[in-house]
Amino acid sequence: MKFDRRQLLAGGGLLVAFSMTGRGMAQLSGGGEGGGAPAPKRPDLPGSLKSNPILESWVHIAPDGGITVFSGKAELGQGIRTALLQVAAEELDVPPAAITFVTADTARTPDEGLTAGSHSMQDGGTALANACANVRLLLSRAAAKRWGTGTDSLSTNGKGQVIASDGRRVSYGALAADLSLHVEAIANAPRRDPHHYRTLGHDLPRVDIPAKLTGGAAYVQDLRLPGMLHARVVRGPSYGTHLAKPQIDAARKMPGVIAVIENGRFLAVVARKEWQAIQAMRVVQDSDYVRDIPPLPVEDGPHRLQKLPTREISVLNTSNGAKPVWKTVRGSYSRPWYSHGSIGPSCAVAFAKDGALTLWSHSQGVFDMHRAVAELVGLPPEKVRCIHTPSAGCYGQNGADDVTAEAGLIAMALPGRPIRLQWMREQEFGWEPCGCGMVTRVEAAIGPDKRIAHWHYEVWSNSHNNRPVGAGGYAVAQQITPGFPAPEPKPIPMPEGDGDRNANPLYVFPNMDVRYHFVPTMPLRVSALRSLGAHLNVFTIESVLDELALAGGVDPLQFRLAHMQDERARAVMIEAADRFGWSRRPRGDGRRGCGMAFARYKNIGAYCAIVMDIEVERETGAITIHRVQAAVDAGQPASPDGIRNQVEGGILQSLSWATREAVTYDATRRTSFDWGSYPILRFEEVPRSVAVHVIDRPGDPFLGAGETAQGPTSAALANAIADATGARLRDMPLTPAAVKAAIGLAG
Repeated sequence: MKFDRRQLLAGGGLLVAFSMTGRGMAQLSGGGEGGGAPAPKRPDLPGSLKSNPILESWVHIAPDGGITVFSGKAELGQGIRTALLQVAAEELDVPPAAITFVTADTARTPDEGLTAGSHSMQDGGTALANACANVRLLLSRAAAKRWGTGTDSLSTNGKGQVIASDGRRVSYGALAADLSLHVEAIANAPRRDPHHYRTLGHDLPRVDIPAKLTGGAAYVQDLRLPGMLHARVVRGPSYGTHLAKPQIDAARKMPGVIAVIENGRFLAVVARKEWQAIQAMRVVQDSDYVRDIPPLPVEDGPHRLQKLPTREISVLNTSNGAKPVWKTVRGSYSRPWYSHGSIGPSCAVAFAKDGALTLWSHSQGVFDMHRAVAELVGLPPEKVRCIHTPSAGCYGQNGADDVTAEAGLIAMALPGRPIRLQWMREQEFGWEPCGCGMVTRVEAAIGPDKRIAHWHYEVWSNSHNNRPVGAGGYAVAQQITPGFPAPEPKPIPMPEGDGDRNANPLYVFPNMDVRYHFVPTMPLRVSALRSLGAHLNVFTIESVLDELALAGGVDPLQFRLAHMQDERARAVMIEAADRFGWSRRPRGDGRRGCGMAFARYKNIGAYCAIVMDIEVERETGAITIHRVQAAVDAGQPASPDGIRNQVEGGILQSLSWATREAVTYDATRRTSFDWGSYPILRFEEVPRSVAVHVIDRPGDPFLGAGETAQGPTSAALANAIADATGARLRDMPLTPAAVKAAIGLAG
C-alpha cells in the first residue's frame, strides 16, 4: 500500500523498533506471554523501567541531533502526551519541539501495560524521567571522555548541547554518533534541579488540541486509508441478545455491498461506502431478537447484588478495644450501572496482508490487545501490531476493545483491503461494558469525645476490570464458531482494588471492619469505568462523616481534620476550604447550602478536596451549583494546566453521574440507547464557577490525578444538599424527583 504523509502520520509512522531486548522484544519473538526468554526485571528501577530497563526502548538520538522518545502510555484526551513530553524535554534538557514523541505502538514503544488507574505519570512519567536522565548522564560522560575532563565541570544548556566551563560545546547528535543506548538504566541517574526547570511545571499548550479544534485528523474515526472499505456489525439490541431471522440474502444484493461476513452468530456487512454499509446493516437487522441471558433484575436495581453469591474479602480489620458509644449512624448507599457515554461511538481500522494484521485502536490496553486479538484470529502475537489512535471518548473499557477485535476478524476475512468498522450509537449503549452498579452499608459511631468509636463498612460489587487479556474477553468471542469461553471474573487486589477501591479510609478510625462482598455473577456486562469502586466508596465514607459531624455538633472540616494524620491530606483540605471561604460560608437555610469531601485516590495517588456551594429549588428538587473549589496535590506537577483540565473534567463527569446518569433496562435488554434515554449533564447545567488549585511540590514524585475528583465531587454534592435541605440522599442518581421526595420526608 502507498500512504501519503497525512495517512502515514495518522497511522503511527514507520516501523522502527530500536529496542531488541526487554519486554518488547519478548513480545515480538513470542516470548514473555507463553514462550521464549522471560523479560528482564530490575526491581530497583522506578516505574515502568522495571520491565523495560534498556534505554534505547525509551530514547533514540540520531547523528543529526533528531530526538525520538517512546512511551507506552496513550493519549486518551487526558493530556498525557503533553505532560510526558514535558517530562522528557526537561530531563533531556531540550526544547519540547525538538522531540518526536511516539506513544503506545506495540511495534515501537515499551510495553507499559494499560493506560489506566491514574498510572501514566506515577509509572510512565517516572520511568521516562529516569530514562531521559540516564541518557543525559551518558551524553555528559561521552563529552567528558572526548575532552578529557570530569563530568562535574559539564552541564547542558537546554538546546541539545553539552557545554564545558571553558565555553566548549558539543551537540547531542555528535555525541550520539559514537554512543550506544543499548544499555540498562541505572536507578540513581541525577535528575535536573527543580529550581532550574525550563519545561516541567510550566503550562505548555496541549499538543493534541490543534487537530481537534480545527477538524483535523485527530481521532481514529478520521483515519482514511487507500482502498479502505466500511463495515458495520449486525446484532441484537443489547448484550446477551441475537437476531432471530437476520435478512442476509437481501443485504448481499444491495448496491456497494462487498461481503456479508458470517461466523457463528457474528454478522457484519462490508461495503465500499459507509452509508451503504449502514443501509445494509439496517436491512439485515430487520428481525426480532432472542435473549441469550437470564432475565435482568428490573425490580431490585443494584441491590440485586446483595442477593447473589459472594466471595468475602476482608479489606481492613483493626481492634483498638471497646470505646464508649454516644451516637450511631447507619445507612445504605448505592449507585446504578453507568454507561461510559462516549461522545463518539467506538471505531477501529484493521488491515490484514501477507499473514500479518495491523490494528488502529483507541483501546487503553493495546499491548494486551495485540496478544488477545492474535489468539482470536489465529495469528502469532508477533504478527499483530496495534497502534493506539485517540478517539472521541474513553475513560474505561467502552466499546474500543470489542470493535477492534471485530474489525480484525473482518479484515482477516478480506485480506488486502483496510477495514474501517464503527459501531452505531445504539450499539455503543447496548453492547459496551457498563460501569458497575454497587451497594455499600455502614454502621459508625462517635463517643462522648465526639471522635469515631467504631467503623463497620461493607461493599457489594462485581469485578470492575474485565478487560480482555485473552480472546475470551471480547463479546464476539462467544458469538463466533469455534468460540472462546469468557474469563472468570476476579477482583483486583489492594492497594489498587476494584469494588473495594478507597473502601479503606485514609482517616485514622479505631475498630474498623471493612469487608468486600465480591459478586462474580454479573447481571449486566460490566468492566472498568473511571475511578472504579472509588466513586461510591468515597461518596459513602464522606457522606457518613458529615452525618457523624452533624450528630456530634462538630464542623465537618474540623471533624475530618481531627481524624486525619496525613499532613498532605490535611493541607489539601485546608487549602480548598480557605480558598472557598469555608469559615464564612452561608449556613443552610432550606435552599442554599455548602458541602465538602476529600479523598486520596486509592490512598496512593493524588490528594483532592472539593468544596461546593449549591441551591435547591424545593418545589421541584432542581439543583443549581453556584461554585466549586478544588485543591489537588499530585506531587510534582508536570503540566499544572493538564491537572486542572483533568480535575475540572472529573468534577463535571462526577456531577453528571451523581445527578442524571443510569443505564435503564427491562427484563430482556437494555433500554437506554440514546441521549434522550441516557441523559448527561448539559452545558447550561454545569457549575457557574469551577476553580482548581494545584499545589506545587517541586521535585516530589508524580502522583496520578486523572481520577482523583470523581468520589469527592459526588460526595460534596450530597453533603451540600443535606446542608441546604436537611435531606440525606444515599442512592444515586440524585434526580430532582429524588431530591424533592427526600425533602418531603425530611420535612
